[in-house]
Amino acid sequence: MDSSDNSIDSRVALVTGAGGGMGRHHALMLASRGAAVIVLDRFRDAADETADMIDGKTLAVAADVTDVPALQAAIADAAKQTGPIDILVNNAGIGGQGLAIEDIDEATFDAMVAVNMKGSFFATQAVVPGMKEKRYGKIINISSNFAMGGAAFASHYAACKSALSGFVKSWARELAPWNIAVNAVAPGIIETDMTLSSIGKERIDGMADEIPMGRIGTLDDISWAVAWLASEETDFMTGQVLSPNGGATIVGI
Repeated sequence: MDSSDNSIDSRVALVTGAGGGMGRHHALMLASRGAAVIVLDRFRDAADETADMIDGKTLAVAADVTDVPALQAAIADAAKQTGPIDILVNNAGIGGQGLAIEDIDEATFDAMVAVNMKGSFFATQAVVPGMKEKRYGKIINISSNFAMGGAAFASHYAACKSALSGFVKSWARELAPWNIAVNAVAPGIIETDMTLSSIGKERIDGMADEIPMGRIGTLDDISWAVAWLASEETDFMTGQVLSPNGGATIVGI
């Protein structure tokens, strides 16, 4: 992990779903570049574990993104302790579990919307007033390559990740007057606990042959993109979706 770039030094970052997997890696990457990081996860032990791995200013927060009042109260309390939040990474999410259309019941569908879509919206709502007051902010939604190319047997997941990209385009227009940049990172396939549980190790390994660059992505590949969007180098970039995917999906304009 490269810690030579301190372009977000002194910034306060909040990462949701940071108790493990990709969210933990984002938190560690942002911390390595100088940010004070609020580690938010629904599991207190997981949040504490990530915070303990950070060599710098950090705060562990236990909150479930599907409980909107509790989520927003937790974010407000954290901001009182760390100072206003400059960077929000909407990372919390659940996988599609390889489900066919006929196998997605209402409870499964509602859970997908509540975590992947609704949680991101209301976390953003909680930080926007502070960003407006500072006239500065970076909001980064973690979308998915599936939002660009579709996903057989995970249509509810692809739809909610597509919604995150839609939020980006709308929020970018709405928040630009306050110098708040809003972008998304749409990862290609990455081996995490969530993807392993959704599609399995055998399928993940086989995907390397389908990717032009000949490999699946690493956590660093994704967190580098997140850290770049969080930095001052992207102050003039808003409403965009970056997709580190090795060429698995190539979208023309």
